[in-house]
Amino acid sequence: MRESFGSASTQQGTFPKTFQELIHLLTSFLSRFTYIVKLVWKTGHWILFLLTFVALFKGITPVLGSLLSQSILNELQGIIQQGALPEGSFYTSTVFYLLVFLFLYRIFLQIINHISRALNRIAGEQVVKHVKVMIMEKSKQLDLASFDDPTFYEKMENASREAGNRPLTILSETFNAISTMIELTSYLAILLMAKDLPLITFVIISVSIPTAIINFVYRKKNFQYIRNRSKERRQMNYYANLLVDKDLIKEVRMYDLADTFITRYLQAFQVYYKGLRKLITQENTWHILISILSGITNLIFYVTIAKQVYTGTIMIGDYTLFTGAIASVTTCINTLISTSGSIYEGTLFIDNLIDFLEEEQTVVPTTQTPSSVSRNIAHTLELRNVSFRYPNTTKDILKNISLVIEPGQTLALVGLNGAGKTTLIKLLTRLYDPTEGVILLDGKDIREYDLSSLYRTYGIIFQDFGKYAVSVEENIRFGNVHKEGTIEEVQEAAKQSNASEYIEKLPQSYQTPLMRIFEQSGTELSGGQWQKLAIARAFYADSDILILDEPTAALDPIAEQEIFNQFDALRKDKTTIFVSHRLSSAIMADSIIVLENGEMIEKGSHQELMAREGKYYELFSTQAKRYIPQAV
Repeated sequence: MRESFGSASTQQGTFPKTFQELIHLLTSFLSRFTYIVKLVWKTGHWILFLLTFVALFKGITPVLGSLLSQSILNELQGIIQQGALPEGSFYTSTVFYLLVFLFLYRIFLQIINHISRALNRIAGEQVVKHVKVMIMEKSKQLDLASFDDPTFYEKMENASREAGNRPLTILSETFNAISTMIELTSYLAILLMAKDLPLITFVIISVSIPTAIINFVYRKKNFQYIRNRSKERRQMNYYANLLVDKDLIKEVRMYDLADTFITRYLQAFQVYYKGLRKLITQENTWHILISILSGITNLIFYVTIAKQVYTGTIMIGDYTLFTGAIASVTTCINTLISTSGSIYEGTLFIDNLIDFLEEEQTVVPTTQTPSSVSRNIAHTLELRNVSFRYPNTTKDILKNISLVIEPGQTLALVGLNGAGKTTLIKLLTRLYDPTEGVILLDGKDIREYDLSSLYRTYGIIFQDFGKYAVSVEENIRFGNVHKEGTIEEVQEAAKQSNASEYIEKLPQSYQTPLMRIFEQSGTELSGGQWQKLAIARAFYADSDILILDEPTAALDPIAEQEIFNQFDALRKDKTTIFVSHRLSSAIMADSIIVLENGEMIEKGSHQELMAREGKYYELFSTQAKRYIPQAV
């Protein structure tokens, strides 16, 4: 027996393979479904209890209504056949009480349906909130490198688009399927107990099998198509949003780009729509053919039952009950097939959420008990043979960088665009980990520090600094949300960045809402004003290490000089690193690093590098000629 089984299991026949695939399909489905149940349970226990009650209620009530209608019609037919009215008033008759009970039942049914819809909507909002928070919580943990990966963006887009509404929809449809199963079982029992009608049951089920197969096949095809066409969907969203982005609309209008983007949207849509239209057309062609077959079958059954009424074998109420049962069985089977297909498709889409939530974070402490960074001291940073390349690429952005930044030193990073300056800053702050080499903070590998402690050590302004649609005060406080600073400290930070002058002229001063996204009274700032606000954020942070990536790019030379004068006071006893394309600001640095194609080609003070007449000399002299033609 064991030998025979082993032999069969090793064969490459169709049945074992199909059976294994079926087991895998069911296992995967149950795994996803269990995940969804846990997800909704965590959102609110009451949601599952509500769905269970509604499912049982909806499963029983249709049959109860059919039986009441049958009883009423049969009572009326009996009275007619007797040829005389029964004794007593109509309002004391069985027919009257049955009618009252029928309409009380219908009123109660409507009440339950309205309550169910209301609670479903409330539950839906709760589940969407829960899932969105899960996505946001996961996003805050993910490596910055993940956001540079198009595959990750596909996962995130799929998760954000589908995961919010899918869980409750899947559970609702599952409980609807349970209701339908109860209803179907009841109507099948009615047909099986009826004379000459049990055969009808098996024929109806047989006719429905092709519908089930088509439904499941095309649900999977639909899922695979949508997933594989994520690029086209993202392109459509991208081009559509370009024309409604308030920051880009000026350039779109001035360069007459609207028609170009509309055309590209339509091109992406056409690619996406072509295959989807084919799937929809094929699926519904099959359904139309099966509907014709089902309609002809039902006609034969209705004629059979009508003939029994005609010959007096059954009563009119029975006709209503049996034909209603046939219609209900057909509807129930179709509903089960459709619902099962939707549940199956929905669980496939839940994979998008699971894939996203399973994205691994690699930028984590390398020790079980991470160290905290000592605060309020000057720090030493050291890079030893550091190289870096972005994931899934082969080109090194930084190559074998070795460098020591002494406590309290001010370091300027200089080089053309693409030289690797911003990437080096992202490595120093551990937004990325080096591909090779090690970075030390105060003699210890930065991977051994607690991330929150490490990040709070840095006060940083990136080139693409944040512009937040909140008040001026909140924009500045975002520099350190863990600091319970006074309004005076906020104002001092604004003063140090030269932002206080324009802030005090705003309608509500520091309470003025910025950007006209949420508030009609929101104020739009200029690029230079936003940059001063971002610099105020760094001043407010009062961090031990200041990192400034093009902090004054949007400022005029006079405003830039004022900012750097403030930096002179602020950077006392602090380690400071800044990037600037205006090399006049590099003069204030203790040491200057020149990067080219990811390599450190020069290092020294301004005077030392000018004396060497190398790359720095060339860059500085070229800029100087713009302002002083006689220079060099």
